[in-house]
Order: sequence, then C-alpha cells, then structure tokens
Amino acid sequence: MNNFKYSNTNKRYHTLDYYYKKKYNSKIFKVSLNGGFTCPNIDGTVGYGGCIYCSKTGSGEFAGNITDDIEEQFTKVKQMMHKKWPKAKYIAYFQARTNTYAKIDRLKELYEKALKQENVVGINIATRPDAISDECLDYLEELNHRTDVTIELGLQTIKEETTKLINRCHSLECFENMVKELRKRNIDVVVHIINGLPYETKEDMLNTVKYLNKLDIQGIKIHMLSVCKDTPLELMYKEKKFHILTKEEYIDIVINQLELLREEIVIHRITGDPKLEDLIEPLWLVKKFCVLNDIDKEMVKRDTYQGIYANN
Repeated sequence: MNNFKYSNTNKRYHTLDYYYKKKYNSKIFKVSLNGGFTCPNIDGTVGYGGCIYCSKTGSGEFAGNITDDIEEQFTKVKQMMHKKWPKAKYIAYFQARTNTYAKIDRLKELYEKALKQENVVGINIATRPDAISDECLDYLEELNHRTDVTIELGLQTIKEETTKLINRCHSLECFENMVKELRKRNIDVVVHIINGLPYETKEDMLNTVKYLNKLDIQGIKIHMLSVCKDTPLELMYKEKKFHILTKEEYIDIVINQLELLREEIVIHRITGDPKLEDLIEPLWLVKKFCVLNDIDKEMVKRDTYQGIYANN
C-alpha cells in the first residue's frame, strides 16, 4: 500500500494533479498561450541562435496560434477542454519562448487579458532568469496579490560545460539570484531541467537535482532531451552521434532524482511531450503514458518514493 502523503493514487511522487485538487478543489487545466515573444539569446542581447535544442516554436508546440489574439487562443483551447470537464477551472500558461521579455506595458496587456477570462485561477509564465526586469518583478509581486502567479525558470543543468554547449547564455549565479528575488516576493518558482543533454553523466543529472533541492523552489519539470528537426542539436547529433538515453536509463535516472527531492516539491512534468513529426530521437518519447506507467511500476518494484533520500 502506498503511504506517500502527497498522493491519492498509486503515484509515489507529488503530482501536479494532486496539488491542484488539494488547492482548488477542482479539475485544473493549463491553457497554453503564445504571446509572440522572442528570447535574449536569439535577438543578440546575450547571444544568437537560441538554445540548441529549442524547436521553431520555442517549446510552444501546444501553445495557441500566434496569429490569434490572447482571448481567441484561450477560447479555442477552453472549448476543447470544456467538453470533457465542464466544471474545470483554468490557469493561463504563457509557454512559448521567453514570456517576460518585453516592455512592461506589453506584458500587462497580455497577462491581464488572460486573467479576465472566466474561471481563471492563476497564471504560469515560462521565462529565463536573465529576462525579468526590476519593473517586471514589481508588477509580478502586485499581480501575485490578485491571483496565483507561478514563474517557470529554465535551468536545464548546473554543469557549466553543458550550459555553454547548449547556448544557454546565462550563469548559475544569475539563476540563483532570480530564484531569491522571486521568493522574496512570495512568488512560486518551478524549475525546468533536461535529462540526457549531450555528454552528461547520470551523476551530472543527479547533481542538478541535489542543487535544486537546497533552493526555495516549489516545483520542477523534468524533461528528456528531444532531438528535433531543424535545430542546431539535430546537426550536432548527426555529426557526433552522442548517446541518447534509453527509456530504461531515463526511468532509472528520474526515479533517483525523485528520491533526492523534498516531498513537498511538486512534480509538474516527468517526461517530454514532443510532436512526432518533429522528433528525430528518442522515438520512445512519443509513448508518454507508457513512460509514466513504467516509472510508477518501477517505483513500486523498488519500494521507493519522492524524498526518501532528500536529506542525504
């Protein structure tokens, strides 16, 4: 029997669905929106070309249509969800590229439009730690008094050589400082990491999680590296054929990472979700629910759970 206290299912980790149901007493959906943003490492502010794995949509494969305004994007996604869960509530999710990287008036216009939609209980904003101005921080703090604000920060890895290789163009110190600034304002922080980055070892991936476990973060998104078409990573992979994690290797690493994370940290994502037509490797990634089920089965087999080694 599973006695993990942050679960009401067979999960042995703190799922987002469990967290939302406890907090809102309702089914919650994220409505992915595209605000038409770019990135400071695309436009030359800190670099060019973007992160080497980033797809043409800037990790916004499932975000709204950029040609629609925010209200229209929201309505289209909501109509699909509403058929299945008519009583659901929503979180506006600004997903594609760097969603704080614009003038404050533009940010306010987009965020406020999304928050005006019916049954929206909060806003999630995906961004980079080097792309939140002091003015933006002040606005987010004010916004957080009116609704639930969550900032999703891309980190991916703490290994400096990998950070340079993937063209992140920001330092670990920059990341840590932004986490502190957001938490000073009581804004929840969710961190994105990627397993299977070129030439990283299992130890490297576990070290990233050990580092994050010591920070005041509220959630994490664990991704598997996707080699997608028309990216610099595709060219690197074709040229050097670096090792791609097998499904079994990935599951083993994820379970070890969960064991190291404090049990109150919410696991927002535990695998990637690429579009099949864009994916080159690993093809096992398209069977998302098989990966999730295999993680659950293996955790039962090992009789382990999130946080079991968090204090080590």
